[in-house]
Amino acid sequence: MRFTTASVLALAALVATGSHAFAPARYTQQRVRRPLSMSTAEAPADAIDAERKPTKKEKRLEYIKSPTFHRQGFKDVRESVERSMGEQFKSGLVDELKSNNYVIKKDGVTVHLAKDFGFCWGVERSIALAYEAVEHFPGKKVHITNELIHNPEVNDRLHDMNVNFIEKVDASTKDFSTVGDGDVVILPAFGASFEEMTYLNSKNVEIVDTTCPWVSKVWNTVDKHQREGLTSIIHGKYAHEETVATVSFCEDYICVKDMKEAEMVADYILNGGDKEKFLKHFEKAVSKGFDPDTMLNKVGLANQTTMYKKETRAIGQLMQKTMMKKFGPVNAKDHYQEFDTICDATQERQDAIHDLVENADELNLDFILVVGGWDSSNTAHLLEIPQKKGVRSFHINKADCIGADNTITHRTMSGEIVTEKFIEDIENKDREVVMGVTSGASTPDKAVQDSLSSIFLLKKMSSS
Repeated sequence: MRFTTASVLALAALVATGSHAFAPARYTQQRVRRPLSMSTAEAPADAIDAERKPTKKEKRLEYIKSPTFHRQGFKDVRESVERSMGEQFKSGLVDELKSNNYVIKKDGVTVHLAKDFGFCWGVERSIALAYEAVEHFPGKKVHITNELIHNPEVNDRLHDMNVNFIEKVDASTKDFSTVGDGDVVILPAFGASFEEMTYLNSKNVEIVDTTCPWVSKVWNTVDKHQREGLTSIIHGKYAHEETVATVSFCEDYICVKDMKEAEMVADYILNGGDKEKFLKHFEKAVSKGFDPDTMLNKVGLANQTTMYKKETRAIGQLMQKTMMKKFGPVNAKDHYQEFDTICDATQERQDAIHDLVENADELNLDFILVVGGWDSSNTAHLLEIPQKKGVRSFHINKADCIGADNTITHRTMSGEIVTEKFIEDIENKDREVVMGVTSGASTPDKAVQDSLSSIFLLKKMSSS
């Protein structure tokens, strides 16, 4: 299903309105954990007011109320942006595939398209807001705090629109010195950290927030963890932009990138161990002052929205069983909480390629092509599904990865970029190439069309 820009923005507004504000947490600057059920009857009101400070979520909601903070786009330029996005991203070939039961035969190649693929509404919304911001503020200098999404064509287009990408000084620091008085700053789909939002709120700038509502949902979840005295276990890559933003809204947290690291945490919860070795392994993935001996007794699970959903669920089951084993079935609920923060679009695209993989033998697939930015986490997880089932598959970021000499430059599961022979026996005129194709949630249909067109031409030229 595809959405217009207007419908995407309306849906985003509905999602944002539906999420309620949580009650404020009570904690001191020393982050002393205390029961959150203390009522005003148990302590003088003036003492509570003197002790209490706003939660990070409360501060973010305060920033959002500013007249210079924009989340709903700009209607005055919406029509022209919709035209521009259609010209840049839509594909007649992909539309033909969808109308033909997701199958097409052309130039000796049969293509099976995954039933769910490509742009999700959160990404489409983010692009629309960014493009509208550029048009709505003519003459103003426009900045963005990171790549808008992990797609080269979209980010190249923003460069062409003279959007200034804030430079990273190191993994955790950016140079905001280029942002001047009255400038426009776009926050990307992954969101911005609490510290960045606080800094920008103090400046005289227009802020355009394109954060995906699913990411905001995760922030609400970790806020709930903090209020209930839980340490957040986040299934995600600690250096990924989305996770960096998420942990900035936490107090106590630990990031686990996969089941192996989750098992390390579970083992420490049950058996303790070498604290120094444990902290050394997770040194970049834990909150400041993290103490596994005290901070893993009560935990809540959240995830980077683009992670492999089955692994997130397996990690959740592991943590639940761990707490049941340590504290007993009755008390486990007081030590572990889980909230569903897996993005619907991520699930749907993973389910769709899983269907292709399960039917690979019946369809006689030679390979599956996964199209999307090499830095795109959700696209990388799409590759994992056929790879783990032994189905030949390739992750490319654009059509240029397919060489005229029948080579393909692709990203492996380990993150290595390699070049190898692409289509077997391509010169055989009587041999039909049968392939599956999908694309990540930040990949426009046009990128899929360009990639398929390169394969059609390659087969046609090699067989002539």
